[in-house]
Amino acid sequence: MSDTHSHVMPDGTVVTHSHHHSHTQTKAVLNRMSRLIGHLESIKHMIESGRDCSEVLIQLSAVDSALKGVSRIILKDHMQHCIVDAVKENDTEALKNLDKAIDQFLK
Repeated sequence: MSDTHSHVMPDGTVVTHSHHHSHTQTKAVLNRMSRLIGHLESIKHMIESGRDCSEVLIQLSAVDSALKGVSRIILKDHMQHCIVDAVKENDTEALKNLDKAIDQFLK
């Protein structure tokens, strides 16, 4: 992922640069997302066919757990790559964005 952005330094100087972050887990995340989408489709069919509510709830719980797992992979990958680079480059904007994303994720 390439990202071009600007930083305002303490002395007021504006520095614009771009990053290329490599995400090592992209393929794993996409595979998990495909499985999650398939699982949700099967739950939708369960509901359409009038399956027992407790069975549907159990499957929804499994999807919820799998979705949290994908989120953890994305967060770890982001921290290991993008945030490490941001700290090295004193990119406070990236750190603020991570803080905001974590707040939203933990709601």
